[in-house]
Amino acid sequence: MIEIRFHSRGGQGGATAAKILGMAAFFDGKYSTSLSVYGAERRGAALISGTRISDTEIRRYSSIKSPDYVVILDPVLVEISDVTEGTNEDTIFLMNNGGECPLVLEDYILYSVDATSISLDLGLKVAGMPVLNTPMLGALARLGIVKQSSLKRAIRKIYADTRNIRASEMAYERVVKVQNRRSILEESEELEEEAYERLEEAV
Repeated sequence: MIEIRFHSRGGQGGATAAKILGMAAFFDGKYSTSLSVYGAERRGAALISGTRISDTEIRRYSSIKSPDYVVILDPVLVEISDVTEGTNEDTIFLMNNGGECPLVLEDYILYSVDATSISLDLGLKVAGMPVLNTPMLGALARLGIVKQSSLKRAIRKIYADTRNIRASEMAYERVVKVQNRRSILEESEELEEEAYERLEEAV
């Protein structure tokens, strides 16, 4: 089973993102559940929601304590919320920003996509604010959580505005792995292994 936790603010569509992701997983032929938002559901307040995806029936309905993926829709939340709670060295983070790595995420696997810029470029706004959930979901699809075709189908079920589909497509193409302390260390270890293998071959 895969557990995905969304960190967002009220009005950014974090809860809807969890529902769309669950629907996309269903279209992939998997079982899924979407968790209710917990936190104060007023606009701007920090909220947490989540999705579970499995090849077998899901019987767990509690809040997600040990996520496999953490999706951060608003970069400010890194400073005011404990986005790493319950995570481990295998947890993968996906963040809405321009590729920077917050200090707290230096030792994690981190991917980034500028969902805000994508939606602003498309003029995709709700109540004057850029839509963040559909581009972030597009980036998640690139990470292999669900098929892109299933995600598009799920988005169409929720949103009539086709710019949401375009936003997900753009994010799918633009998501990148962030270079941080974790990635630099892994690259260094890989280079050491390659050098050792060449040395053995030479001997």
